[in-house]
Amino acid sequence: MTEEKVLELKELTLRFRNDLIDILHHIQTGHPGGSLSAAEIVTTLYFDKLNIDPNNPKAEGRDRFIMSKGHACPMLYINMAERGFFPKEDLMTLRQTDSHLQGHPCAHKTPGIELSAGPLGLGLGAGLGMALGERMKKSDAYTYVLLGDGEVQEGGIWEAAMAASKYKANNLIAILDHNGVQLDGTLEEIMTIGDIGSKFESFGWNVIRCDGHDIASFSNAVDEARMSADKPSIIIAETVKGKGVSFMEGKNIWHGKAIGPEEYKIAKMELGGQN
Repeated sequence: MTEEKVLELKELTLRFRNDLIDILHHIQTGHPGGSLSAAEIVTTLYFDKLNIDPNNPKAEGRDRFIMSKGHACPMLYINMAERGFFPKEDLMTLRQTDSHLQGHPCAHKTPGIELSAGPLGLGLGAGLGMALGERMKKSDAYTYVLLGDGEVQEGGIWEAAMAASKYKANNLIAILDHNGVQLDGTLEEIMTIGDIGSKFESFGWNVIRCDGHDIASFSNAVDEARMSADKPSIIIAETVKGKGVSFMEGKNIWHGKAIGPEEYKIAKMELGGQN
């Protein structure tokens, strides 16, 4: 990735963080913490890596992105709107009655959403099915699945991990938004996942580690995952929950807390945006 591209994506990510704070403050609901931690990941995929066409969301041979940690969909929607999947004005209808932008992604309502999400632990198995389907069609498409820390405590993740290794699904790339915090506390407080990379390695996966807030680092990790010859890959992206807003960083309370007026002013100031 060129320095110019890295700078472009950094500027986009900063704008998207500001947009996220605007939207969630306006609607007084939603999930800021996990959306902010995934900002660089989602933006790099949508503006550099994914082979997708907003004018033909169901195109054969397309790459697929599944936000298995579906509560972080505000950042996904912001990226999709910028890419042209739907009008940007729709973003302010997030989580409102009759909106196609629900609080968790809905494949039946939103163009470009590959899998409805909500219950955690389902995305990796579904992504494996999509990846194997593309292989049967002799497609060179990749399927990317974004997971959360609390999510990898789910048994279904490990059933999918075993199957992906058995079938040598090298066109399946999982990404762990490894911010160390889940809904009710830190991983150590709730259910530690230990050295998650070693666990995936023991299941036969290609494990790649990177800084999830360093665009070049994450981009290189994706490129490395694409070169895997006979294994599925998981990118362990080290991130910070609530990244970019000091009072949200590392705090589980900001998993799904509404942003008040004073908090909004501070967040916008720290992100360099206008109130």
